[in-house]
Amino acid sequence: MAINTTQTSASTRSTPSGPTSYGPALAVLTTLFFIWGSLTSLNDVLIPFAQHVFSLNLAESMLIQTAFFLAYFVISLPAAKIIDWIGYKRAIIVGLSTMVAACLLVYPAARIPSFPFFLTALMILAAGITVLQVAANPYVAVLGRPETASSRLNLTQAFNSLGTAVFPWVGARLILGESVSAAAQAASQDAVIKLYVYFFAIVLVLLAILFAVFKLPRMEAAEHHIGEKVNDSIWKHPNLPYGAIGIFVYVGAEVAIGSSIANYLALPNIGHFASDIADPATQYRAALGIAARYISIYWLGAMVGRFIGSAVLQKVKTSRVLAFCAATAALLVIATVLTGGHFAMWSVLSIGLFNSIMFPSIFTSGIAELGPLTGDGSGVLNMAIVGGAIIPWVVGRIGDAINHAYYPSMVQGETSWGQGIHYALILAALCYLYILFYAISGSKPNSERYGHAGGAA
Repeated sequence: MAINTTQTSASTRSTPSGPTSYGPALAVLTTLFFIWGSLTSLNDVLIPFAQHVFSLNLAESMLIQTAFFLAYFVISLPAAKIIDWIGYKRAIIVGLSTMVAACLLVYPAARIPSFPFFLTALMILAAGITVLQVAANPYVAVLGRPETASSRLNLTQAFNSLGTAVFPWVGARLILGESVSAAAQAASQDAVIKLYVYFFAIVLVLLAILFAVFKLPRMEAAEHHIGEKVNDSIWKHPNLPYGAIGIFVYVGAEVAIGSSIANYLALPNIGHFASDIADPATQYRAALGIAARYISIYWLGAMVGRFIGSAVLQKVKTSRVLAFCAATAALLVIATVLTGGHFAMWSVLSIGLFNSIMFPSIFTSGIAELGPLTGDGSGVLNMAIVGGAIIPWVVGRIGDAINHAYYPSMVQGETSWGQGIHYALILAALCYLYILFYAISGSKPNSERYGHAGGAA
């Protein structure tokens, strides 16, 4: 996307400095991070739910993540334009209203039940979340001093992680039981409807009303005014495209691992859950219900890491913290692939802790020094979240291929993904290695690359 615009230096615009307090605005915006984290993390529970309700294999069930994260690729740039037209606040209200409509669509999708209809509802939900992300992430980044942007975004993302930690556990308790009976399946469908229609739809309506009446401060330095000419392009800032690839592989790895946890830990050689049950199908279903509750530990690690990261990033350079976390996450993936039992289990769950600061750190590094092009840069970075649609699906395909080649006697009803997922996760290690490169080299803004804030001469 070439934006041939004339840049008025951001320093000539009003900046978030001085005595103004942005605490109330930051607190209100944090509710958005919590709610979209809650809804996004429920996909990890919906995958094993859909496998049983719609009789899906590994790759087919991963279409939940594909449909959901594909919306980021489709909607991010239009969302950036919506922000240009109507501003950050109204764009947030549009996003929340879209999410309400999507939650209501879950009712017929689960009642019929229809997997294509279900995917459509999730895609519309993700479209609304995309608008929120494109608006809220850069807004938080510029809502204060530039030096603390990464710390500030880590803090709000910590509440995002609180949602991702709480709701997989809630969803596992409500949606995934330990029975394979028809009555249990009907109860699961009812639980999905109650969670999305009777809880989330109402909460989202209340949030839309809150933002309609709350006065958000304007961030002039990050706004691109209609008709304004700016002599710059987002592509003159290499930290942005490198950052977009970083977001792509980060989200892909994080979602692939989170989506795999329930099925992975339910494997008899990993979690050892419900091992006293003799019937394989019943044993797997019981193990799956237990294993799904551990998804919350993975996301809880991200929450704890973001609170810690918010403090650490006040004193340590973002690129150094990012490099350490990326290297450690890669080593943990390799450890879980090469081992088994509880060591492999806790290795994969621990990755959440080191994922914690990656998204906000890559994001703030990616939009560094963009000035009035910040909104457009945010759209590009949010497009890259489509990695959550592609990489988990690729992991699923690799897992299926390994299952069919080396474990042909395994029955889907017994182990679902089979042992293939154990080895397919190695793809996540490659993703973290790219993030390590980005932290060391790709994240440098133009002032560090060329000695000034503009593009290459």
